[in-house]
Amino acid sequence: MNPFAYTSPKTTTDASALAGPNGDFALPVLKSGGMDLLDRMKEGLEQPDLIIDLTRIEDPALDTLDAGRIGGRVTLAMVAESEALRKSAPILGAASGSAATPQVRNVATVAGNLLQETRCWYWRMSQFDCLRKNGDDCPAREGDHRFHVIFQNGPCLMVHPSNLAPALFVLDGEVEVVGGDRTRIPIRDLYPDPAVDWRSASVLSPTEIITGVRFKSAPNSAFIALKQKQSFDWPMVSGYAVLELDGDVITSARTCAGAVAPRPHPLPQVDDALAGVSIDDEVRIRAACARSVDGADPLPGTAYKTTLLPVAIRRAVAAATNPAGVDRGGDA
Repeated sequence: MNPFAYTSPKTTTDASALAGPNGDFALPVLKSGGMDLLDRMKEGLEQPDLIIDLTRIEDPALDTLDAGRIGGRVTLAMVAESEALRKSAPILGAASGSAATPQVRNVATVAGNLLQETRCWYWRMSQFDCLRKNGDDCPAREGDHRFHVIFQNGPCLMVHPSNLAPALFVLDGEVEVVGGDRTRIPIRDLYPDPAVDWRSASVLSPTEIITGVRFKSAPNSAFIALKQKQSFDWPMVSGYAVLELDGDVITSARTCAGAVAPRPHPLPQVDDALAGVSIDDEVRIRAACARSVDGADPLPGTAYKTTLLPVAIRRAVAAATNPAGVDRGGDA
């Protein structure tokens, strides 16, 4: 690692002012939990000359957690264990509880999970000059791409790494930000179009800081991740479902897929097919969830995901329909 300066401002205003390139520091970077930042620094992918620690900012809004809002500094472990969220939006607790390891979840924050960088090993390895590092091509296309996309939305074949982003997508979530001209950004607009900008992790400017997320209540919601192993591992695919029910009938649905595209991948065709279907009609639910791979263009090594994704979506829908709340989803 290169030498760097360290500061811990007391307000988000001060932190934002320090975060833009200035006369003293050319590469300042914000840190809360710092889990992903440390990995990038150790690999030499990022060499900040100033680290701005957000953990000592004196703002209660960063740490609040209730049925419709989570502060940006709240840890994933707190989200996973929240009784309020278990009732209002269980999909968030399930998604948070599936991320990483208990040790990481005790430190990693909500804002950090939304803004983490790709886990693509070609980007993570300094030996490769991929598209996201201003290289000429994506080495995953001809290389080992077993955990990459099945929906090729751009020239970069990475999958979006956040567990929480697709969950907030189906909850009509938005992020609260300070340090720029905006105060809120819908989660659907937080990530750039991968066909236009495949280098940026978000649309935030260097001085913008996520202070919290807001979302709609969705008691009938669930998350399912399919992994190679149920201990710490990245999902091969993940499914997200929010349902509105009238008795045993699905009146409306919002579904989304994770680990299959460069950003959260909504599934409107599945939503349309689920509308009006009884939760007991297994044949129609299977047929609806099979549409989750409509438009898929898998790589040779990711074709298996087209088999797994309908399963993950169907299990998420089944968990979300459970009126007793016994199974709200998670790793499967």
